[in-house]
Amino acid sequence: MVKETGYYDLLGVRSSASCEEIKRAFRRLALKYHPDKNPNAGEKFKQISKAYEVLSDLSKRKLYDHGGEGALRGNSTGGRRVFNSPVNLFNIFFGGGSNNHRPADKRGKSVTYHLPVSFEDLYNGARRKLSLQKNVICVKCRGSGARPGSVTLCQKCHGSGMEVHVLGPIPGIIGEIRTNCSQCNGRGEYIQSQDHCPACEGRTMTREQKILSVHIDKGMKNGQKLIFHEEGDQAPGLHPGDVIIILAQKPHPVFQRRGHDLIMGMEVDIADALCGCKQTVKTLDGRTLLITSRTGEVIKPGDVKCIKGEGMPVYRDPHKKGNLFIQFQVKFPEPDWLSIDRLTELQNLFPSQAVPIITEDMEEVSLRAFNPQEDQKHSSRQEAYEEDTEQSWQPVQCQTS
Repeated sequence: MVKETGYYDLLGVRSSASCEEIKRAFRRLALKYHPDKNPNAGEKFKQISKAYEVLSDLSKRKLYDHGGEGALRGNSTGGRRVFNSPVNLFNIFFGGGSNNHRPADKRGKSVTYHLPVSFEDLYNGARRKLSLQKNVICVKCRGSGARPGSVTLCQKCHGSGMEVHVLGPIPGIIGEIRTNCSQCNGRGEYIQSQDHCPACEGRTMTREQKILSVHIDKGMKNGQKLIFHEEGDQAPGLHPGDVIIILAQKPHPVFQRRGHDLIMGMEVDIADALCGCKQTVKTLDGRTLLITSRTGEVIKPGDVKCIKGEGMPVYRDPHKKGNLFIQFQVKFPEPDWLSIDRLTELQNLFPSQAVPIITEDMEEVSLRAFNPQEDQKHSSRQEAYEEDTEQSWQPVQCQTS
């Protein structure tokens, strides 16, 4: 049987041409015969567009190679690509027209790293060096995996990397199964083992250490992402993925963060709480703040005071800052810290308070320290006793004759 080669002849390629060779041939001819540039070549443009539509589709090309245009007519569209016109095919191929028809760029996977940072780093800004290992396309063989001139087109799949096994024919239906080419393992090219690139040993890629300089701006937050575009692993035929750095804020012994504000706790003794206090706070940029309360101001346990403008810097506007909130705890003296006489003197200094009227029917009780663990044990023993009592008690039955 004579093999039909008309579509190959239209594009000026051999019947064993690879997909890339067919694509390059169509690009060159489409630019030459497009109606906008060559109005008298409309018919020629239709012919080369039809040829490319068939030869760029692996299943259609397989059918054409086996049975020519007659096999294609028997298969109809077969669920394959259908182009409404040669101009539509030109627009899709060269990127014109609707973006819905443009194939998406193939990209490698992005790599994510969590970078621990301190409160001081996020407050003052910092630079960190991140060392990582990545795959890069072999420089020696330029990603071919072989010595120069030793790569040959796989004759079994004609460079497509796929084998198509046609099932049938069933009238009106032609089924097929696609598998990776058994000879080139899906690469479309064939390399003898002795021709492997000595630098990458045929793997097409080598490992490289990359140092990234990570700039942490003032006011950045926990979980914020820094993206290094196309710094991920390289691979032949793919755009490199991104390296994504996620800031992981470490806990601080003094401060907590809420948005742009900082929160801290401060313990003062009862004398400072009643008579005014002076305390110091070390800020995240190394300054020392003197915290004072005016004489006569009483600080109660749980009180929250605010210092304006001493919180975190605002990201990308570091001259603005949030606030510092201080929550106070009052430290009381230990029991029996003062004699009864001195306590009476101290009590007389406080404002007078209403004294309850004591009557004979009142029952006096004493306060004791509460221990949650002891109280829980007591409750458990009591519950066990009550449960045992309920189970052992039985009602008295009347005797019958």
